[in-house]
Amino acid sequence: LKAVLEQVKKSEGKILLFIDELHLIVGTGKTDGAMDAGNLLKPMLARGELHCIGATTLDEYRKYIETDAALERRFQPVLVDEPTVEDTISILRGLKERYEIYHGVTIHDRALIAAATLSHRYISDRFLPDKAIDLVDEACASLRMEMDSMPTELDEIRRRIMQMEIEELALKKETDQLSKDRLAKLQENLASERDAFNAMKSAWDVERTAVETVQKVKEELDRVNHEIEEAERTYDYEKASRLKFSELPALQEKLKAAQEAVEKKSQHPLLDSAVTEELIAEVVARWTGIPVSKLVEGERQKLLQMPDELHKRVVGQDEAVQVVSDAILRSRAGIADPGRPIGSFIVLGPTGVGKTELAKALAENLFDDEKNLVRIDMSEYMEKFSVSRLIGAPPGYVGYDEGGQLTEAVRRKPYSVVLFDEIEKAHPDVFNILLQVLDDGRITDSQGRTVDFKNTIIIMTSNLGSDILLEDVKDDGEISDTTRKMILDILRRSFRPEFLNRVDEIVFYKPLTKADMRAIIDLQTKALAKRLADKELSLEITGAAKDKIIAEGYDPAYGARPIKRYLQAEVETRIARAILSGRYKAGDTVKVDVKDGEFTL
Repeated sequence: LKAVLEQVKKSEGKILLFIDELHLIVGTGKTDGAMDAGNLLKPMLARGELHCIGATTLDEYRKYIETDAALERRFQPVLVDEPTVEDTISILRGLKERYEIYHGVTIHDRALIAAATLSHRYISDRFLPDKAIDLVDEACASLRMEMDSMPTELDEIRRRIMQMEIEELALKKETDQLSKDRLAKLQENLASERDAFNAMKSAWDVERTAVETVQKVKEELDRVNHEIEEAERTYDYEKASRLKFSELPALQEKLKAAQEAVEKKSQHPLLDSAVTEELIAEVVARWTGIPVSKLVEGERQKLLQMPDELHKRVVGQDEAVQVVSDAILRSRAGIADPGRPIGSFIVLGPTGVGKTELAKALAENLFDDEKNLVRIDMSEYMEKFSVSRLIGAPPGYVGYDEGGQLTEAVRRKPYSVVLFDEIEKAHPDVFNILLQVLDDGRITDSQGRTVDFKNTIIIMTSNLGSDILLEDVKDDGEISDTTRKMILDILRRSFRPEFLNRVDEIVFYKPLTKADMRAIIDLQTKALAKRLADKELSLEITGAAKDKIIAEGYDPAYGARPIKRYLQAEVETRIARAILSGRYKAGDTVKVDVKDGEFTL
């Protein structure tokens, strides 16, 4: 380091020293009685012998540079803010050519705009332009890998040919007439498949050659541009003139012709050499798990049919299912407020009517897996200090480095259903934490990291007012306006207005009727039939048996859970005893019926 500084000093101001990670200089080489590297810089900076730019982060500047007042005084701080989305797009346009040459692909301008806007919206733990540049780089790399490997259509034909060749070898060993006829037919099919493969492969080779030609011309253009810059810097105007007015125009014409050749090769190209906004969206989805790509036809149908899918697991709650489905529909169509969670709901109703089941069904429907459900049981947060479990313990307390149960779960899975079960049991201070989540879709954990909740669905369940619901519900299961008003009054007495005001919808679950119970029995027995199918047994439950289950297991105060317990005790136990006694063998059907008021198998 001393030798470097001496060299800079001898240049008499012609060398500008740039030190990246400047904070590492402070304390470097410091031992007892020795000087650290920072102290070597101070006298030279004071005398003006050294022109230096240092780069560091705000945290490290505060920790290392500000503590050394003499060193801090010799530098002029310049704060570099994160560029805006518009600035990032300009930066990406400047880098576009470099990435095109390096990866050998073409980058559409719309892809650059998508990289800046999507990274700004969905990747919250990194900064622009870094995250946008990384997106473009990864999209280019994944496209390059696709270009270097055989197209799917070609690979499928190759696999079919291979299977036919194996079959051909086997049939050649057979001597009967049927095998000979089959062999002749197979050889005919094999010949046509080989012709198709050769035609497609030659088309692919032509396309690949055309794309490689464009790549080589771009590399040549880049080299010439560098040579022009070098010639102008060294005042070699003769060379600069020759390159600029002779070689450069010729290469530009050559590039234009090569690009036109690529476009003309095929109406349905086997080789895709352009980075599009769809590819950028795929990379964002891969990074975050958030589906930001355009809706494909299958997913549109899935979203439009979501209420029907949820009804398969949540029985008799039309209002709740519709409200939640509509919120997700608005979000995926792109017309919901992007600064708030997809939806936040307080779900009210008696125990056992499917409040928690709705959250599970939603997670399975959206993500094909219940594991994307972040479940927080609010009965565990009854004490004032338990707030720290959600966002992490403060500095100095045990568990500070572990993070919070809520914040860590959402950081790992930013696109998920968050279920706060039985919220009335939590301490009032817990709801202060939820205020900024419901309003701004963000929360800051104990380590100062901002966790993004903008792509979560928040469902809060409560049993408040369930006694009124059970008493005042109509025969058809509908809830009267008077009952709704009484329950809302209880809710307002239990929660602060600023908390209730931030929730999108307050959803009422009605008590389950006897008609609903039949559908619930079908759901429960379907699960039992699935378990019996593993033992190669079928299950049939008669109407009389279902009527007996409803008559003896139905209790409106406890919802569907008594039915489940009754099925376990009265039906499943009998079936288990019969299986263990060897009464049934593989392929049998277990029929549950009622005779003289008792279940029979």
